[in-house]
Parts: sequence; C-alpha cells; structure tokens
Amino acid sequence: MARRALKNIALAYLASLEDQELTELALHEYKAATNMTDQFAALAAIAQNPGKTCDEVLADFYTKWQDEFLVVNKWFALQAMSDVPGNVENVRNLLNHPAFDLRNPNKVRSLIGGFCSSPVNFHAKDGSGYKFLGEIVVQLDKINPQVASHRVSAFSRWKRYDETRQNLAKAQLEMIVSANGLSENVFEIASKSLAA
Repeated sequence: MARRALKNIALAYLASLEDQELTELALHEYKAATNMTDQFAALAAIAQNPGKTCDEVLADFYTKWQDEFLVVNKWFALQAMSDVPGNVENVRNLLNHPAFDLRNPNKVRSLIGGFCSSPVNFHAKDGSGYKFLGEIVVQLDKINPQVASHRVSAFSRWKRYDETRQNLAKAQLEMIVSANGLSENVFEIASKSLAA
C-alpha cells in the first residue's frame, strides 16, 4: 500500500510538469492499472492538464465505473476540485450530467463541496465562484435546506480575504439572505456569516 501511494504521488508530481512525455507516462499507468485505486490516481494526474487526452480519459473512466455510485462521486469531486483556471464553467456543465442529481446530498457534496475546496476557482478574483455558489445555495434551499445550509457555510470566512473578494462574497451572502422563501437553516448561517 505504501509503495502504491508513493508511486501515485510521484506520478501526480510528474504530471504537474505539463510535459507531453510525462502525460504519456500517466496515460500508460491509467491503461495498465489493475485496480481502481491506481487507475483513479493516474486519472487525477492526467486531469491536471486539460485537453483532449484529459477529456477522453475522464469519459473512459466514467464509462467503466458508471454503475459504482461512490466511484462516480469521486469522479465528480476530482473535476470539481480542479485548479484549472475558469473551472466554474466545467462544474456548471457537470450539473447537467446524467449521473448528477441536485436532490442527492452525496452528489452535491462531491460536486459543489469539491468546487468550494478549490482555492483558485471558488475564490476567483472575478467572483465567479462565489456567484456560482450563491445561485446553487438558493436553488438547493428549495430542495433540501439542510444540505444548502452546509454549502452556504463555505462563505463563513469571507472576512479573511482581500477587500475585492470580501465585497464579492458579501454580495452573495446578502443575495442569499434576501431570497424569497429562504429556509431558517440557510438564513441563520448566511446572516451569522454576514454579522461575523
């Protein structure tokens, strides 16, 4: 297990160098994998570099594992956590994927929670990550207020960031608090975050 973990970490480091030869190495590891753990690690290494190879491998992995719900959730999270600039559009597209269901808390945790853990995209200077989460929280609140309240908590540390990001996050919190028919759960967390 330790050797496998070391090998997979080394592969991720190598793939981050964005060298075509190393991408080919990761692709070879993906194809040669004899278990899901190694295959997923190779997929994660490949996914650091968007493009045709990445798209093909993501599609192949989904096709192979589409009947395994936990694996599909990992597949969503991997894409959502990507630090590739502008990943918010990819995550928006994944909302429409046949395997995604906004009513499923585990799917929401994987995709939306995964996205919120990307410092590059959730905290994008243009506010696109905050806007995306604000829209999702309001939409999700109508379906499952408890899950929505967990997601809105991603805004709780908004005052720790620079002034631009503070203003953008605060605007989303204010939009959430003023939404019609907002649940008590979401209102409480969003208003406490604003008051903090």
